Amino acid sequence: MDRRTREYLAGRFGDYYRRADPTLPPDPDAREWGHIPWTGGESTTMVRHQSIYDLGDVGDFLAREAPRHVYFSAARYDDPGANAMDGKGWQGADLVFDLDADHLPSVDPAEATYAEMLAACKDALRRLLDLLEDDFGFEDVTVVFSGGRGYHVHVRDDGLADLDSEARREVVDYVRAIDLDVEGLVRTRAVGGTTRRELRTAGGWGRRTHRRLREFVAELATLDDDDAKERLVAFDGIGEGRATTLLGAFDGETVADGNVEAGGPGARTLVEALARETVAAETAPIDEPVTTDTHRLIRLPGSLHGGSGLVVRRLDRSAVDAFDPLVDAVPERFTRRSVRVDVTDPGVVELDGDSFTLDAGVQSVPECVGVFLMTRDRARKVKE
Repeated sequence: MDRRTREYLAGRFGDYYRRADPTLPPDPDAREWGHIPWTGGESTTMVRHQSIYDLGDVGDFLAREAPRHVYFSAARYDDPGANAMDGKGWQGADLVFDLDADHLPSVDPAEATYAEMLAACKDALRRLLDLLEDDFGFEDVTVVFSGGRGYHVHVRDDGLADLDSEARREVVDYVRAIDLDVEGLVRTRAVGGTTRRELRTAGGWGRRTHRRLREFVAELATLDDDDAKERLVAFDGIGEGRATTLLGAFDGETVADGNVEAGGPGARTLVEALARETVAAETAPIDEPVTTDTHRLIRLPGSLHGGSGLVVRRLDRSAVDAFDPLVDAVPERFTRRSVRVDVTDPGVVELDGDSFTLDAGVQSVPECVGVFLMTRDRARKVKE
């Protein structure tokens, strides 16, 4: 990034911060704070191991320094400004989850547009929130658009702050269904002097698989026998004989109980196949190191992301579905005028409710588009 571009962005970030109202985390005085300034050269320098007392008023600090990126620690410390981690006195940490489009198996960053990546990440966010709220019962959940290519979720329910890295890894393993024992979702239970195999329906991935099984059986009920058999034999390990047995065995009560004995081996094969479908459709590809690192720094809501010029936006839980990051995270201050830039990486940019097809070379664009391009090294600032 050349000097003119860097100084322009630093100045406009400062203008934003002079009117901004950043959202501080609980107990801000117990957090470590960090930021990345607008330095020259290819490398970036993280300034960290600061307490809020080093910064002073956060709003004043941001307006004065206009940093490129701003962070606070998920952890609380006795002495957050200590230079050595061992000297900080760890008190506990928020349980934090990070979703980034780069880590989504369904997204190819080289092929997908920015808008497509964000849409895919929103779908993953919905799945993550469903797991955290429905399976774990977490209630103190804060959702934040990262300002870049994804979302952060902070969980601060009582009893979670003391979890060590291994305990947090177990949460990650559940959310991502890592090493899930599919066969273990079926248990053997004594019933009336005999035993039968049942799907675990009380909770966890067993309950989720049971829900999919009930939906599948309801779908079969809408089909004629030939179509229902065709649907069943599409699964590996289920031939026409097993399909016929399953159709005769499945009824509302059997399925509601999770009974997989009545359908014989075909029922167990079907359940295992549906369990794999459930995992593929309902897991969330969170970034494990972010959750397991009990000293992690995370972006401050209300700050600007130095790689996009978008606002790191805290979202009300009820507003998640309606939130459009390419509109709702665009700083209003950057929508009032146009700027001249030299576009070095042309292409389509979707921002602020519009789509811009940009050619290479010098041109005038809405400032939010210019800032987006410059922060992503796709354009340089030129004289007005």
